[in-house]
Amino acid sequence: MGTNTSTAGETQVVLDAIRRIVQALRESSRRAEQHSGLSGAQLFVLQRLADAPASSVNELAARTHTHQSSVSMVVARLVDQGLVRRAPSAVDGRAVGLALTARGRRAAEGAPDLAQQRLIQAIGKLTPARRRALAASLRDVAEGLAVPEGAPAMFFEDGQRRRGPARA
Repeated sequence: MGTNTSTAGETQVVLDAIRRIVQALRESSRRAEQHSGLSGAQLFVLQRLADAPASSVNELAARTHTHQSSVSMVVARLVDQGLVRRAPSAVDGRAVGLALTARGRRAAEGAPDLAQQRLIQAIGKLTPARRRALAASLRDVAEGLAVPEGAPAMFFEDGQRRRGPARA
C-alpha cells in the first residue's frame, strides 16, 4: 500500500472522529432544547453556575473553556429570560458576579447530560503532550479551512432567541 492509501485511511479516521463528536454535540443540544427550551450552550452555562456562582464573566468563560465574548452573549440571553442574575461581585466591587435565579436553578436541575462536559473530561484525560498535539493539530486544520480567528460561538448557540424553560 502506498502513502496515498495510508493518508486516505488516516483522513477518514480523523473525519469520522470529528463527525462523531459533532453528532454527539448536536444530539446533546437537541435533547437540552427538548427538555428545557434552552440551547445546549445555555444549559451548559446554567450547569456551571449551578456548580458555583461566578465572580465575573471572565471566570465563567474560563470554567466553560469559552471566549469571554461568546459566553457573555449566552449570559445576556439567560439574564433576559430571568434565569441568571448579575450583581456586584463580593470579591471585586468593580466586577459583576453571576448567579442563578430560582428559575435558573430549577432549569439546571435534572437537565440532561451534556456532551460539552463529556468532551472537556475526555480532553482532560489526555496526557499533556497529547493535549498540546491535539490543540496544535486542530488549530492548523482550522487555519487550513480559512476559519477566521476570533471568538467562536459556543457549540450550537445560533444566536436565536429561545423560548423560556419548559419546566421552570
